[in-house]
Amino acid sequence: MALSEAPVGRAARTRASILQAAHLLFAQHGYESVTVARIATEVGISEMTFFRHFPTKESLVVDDPYDPLMAEHVARQPAEAPLMARVVGGIRAAWAAVPQPDAAVVRSRLRIAAVSPVLRAATRQANEASAHAIADSLVTSGADAVEARIAAEAALAGLTEALLSWAAHDDLELGEVLEQALSVLEGSR
Repeated sequence: MALSEAPVGRAARTRASILQAAHLLFAQHGYESVTVARIATEVGISEMTFFRHFPTKESLVVDDPYDPLMAEHVARQPAEAPLMARVVGGIRAAWAAVPQPDAAVVRSRLRIAAVSPVLRAATRQANEASAHAIADSLVTSGADAVEARIAAEAALAGLTEALLSWAAHDDLELGEVLEQALSVLEGSR
């Protein structure tokens, strides 16, 4: 093992511990009732260490490493394809490119976000940033800016609705729900 691997492993473990403790505390006590200090104490770290791993408390629930990949994969779609087909194709490709997340963790995050006004607002901001990135990738390849924005916003609205529906039902499979949403968006349902 190289010396540089040890800190990365420790950092990843600390980050995972913070996420796990925070999600458990949020589920038990509500997002608004849990402070960064309480999360840090639960994990056995300082608040400064918390902020080295996460820029805000909201980022524990709202940040999603999948979001930046969507714009990258949309940009790789054929420029001659219709806008919605490019967006849907890019989202499918991005989903296929990432390891499948722990459904229980994703469901818990969505349930926490759904009942918190602060997190609902932060989710809207995150969706807005993702929509801008997707639209920008379409515009870069020659799409009309307004049409690109409409396609990106429609796709994210559809995915958000599908994810919230999925989170409310323990018997649904994440991949199936996402595929259903993408099929509706592309007009094949």
